[in-house]
Amino acid sequence: MDNSEALIPDLPDEVAELCLLHLPYPYHALLRSVSSSWNTAISHPSFTLSRLSLSLSSPYLFVFAYRKSTAAIQWQALHPPSGRWFVLPPMPCPKAVCPPGFSCASLPRQGKLVVMGGMRSDTEISMNTTFVYRTSTNQWSAASPMLTPRAFFAVGNTNGNNIMAVGGSGSGITDSITAAECYDADSDTWTSLAKMHTGLCRYDSAVLGNKMYVTEGWTWPFMFSPRGGVYDPKTDTWQGLKDGMKEGWTGLSTVVDDRLFVISEHGDCPMKVYIPDLDTWQHVGGDKFPREAMHRPLAVSGAEGKVYVVSSGLNVAIGRIYECGGNQWELCVEWNLVIAPKAFHDFSPSNCQLLYA
Repeated sequence: MDNSEALIPDLPDEVAELCLLHLPYPYHALLRSVSSSWNTAISHPSFTLSRLSLSLSSPYLFVFAYRKSTAAIQWQALHPPSGRWFVLPPMPCPKAVCPPGFSCASLPRQGKLVVMGGMRSDTEISMNTTFVYRTSTNQWSAASPMLTPRAFFAVGNTNGNNIMAVGGSGSGITDSITAAECYDADSDTWTSLAKMHTGLCRYDSAVLGNKMYVTEGWTWPFMFSPRGGVYDPKTDTWQGLKDGMKEGWTGLSTVVDDRLFVISEHGDCPMKVYIPDLDTWQHVGGDKFPREAMHRPLAVSGAEGKVYVVSSGLNVAIGRIYECGGNQWELCVEWNLVIAPKAFHDFSPSNCQLLYA
């Protein structure tokens, strides 16, 4: 660092650098223009490492939302400790798109969002585009396109840098896809994987122990039990889901500390955890979900012992999970509510991801 100019007058540089570390990440590009000493400090590798260490205890929540009145899409980032929201730059995609058609994944410790596929609302044609957002630059860029254009599909991060894209719709909503492929973020390449045994109508997915689980979920008129599959990247094969897992998977899922949780969008939004050895689901005790402030549709994510639920209007419920019984599966949750600005009342969430920025 250049010591000829103080970072902040009358403050030791060590203290001044701590102040810079606590400034929200979207301002870093602007901060570099303040002075040569600030630019040098923020650009130094040690600052990046310190920033990452600080952010590991408090990830940002990135929400892919759209206005209910116009379907216009917008990414927002929430800093949960302060309750502050930041608007991301526009994603470089066509204006006429169907927001739920996209699928989103993240590389949390790299500070990257990956948005794939989607469907144009003016032509109902599926897309094969891949967009990457980097918190380090606060910018979007186009990445290698998917091998198969698809919308309304399942995704999962299987080993840190690899993101799977599974199934979905092709040229029309009824055109079911069984193809699966994998995106390597390091090499920016897509590779074909073993196909699913059958196309599914509605997706939720989760990655547990490096395997990707995909479920169709219960669909009206409930004439058939849900279908689903589990993909093993070691053998490049698909197997069926256990009966208890697929029949009890009745909501939006997230994985926290290697446990699979589901939050239902119906009733009082009971929260359940899946017990693999028993192939059963168990309700999570503790606080009642703050249903009065959390209205459908919902988006769910989780990390570091917490579940994050985003509702219509972008209110956010943060649930801290803790053991409250005699074993690791007797769990309770304590909810904390972050009320969104009134200006967000017309927003609905399509997806949410946690990143360390």
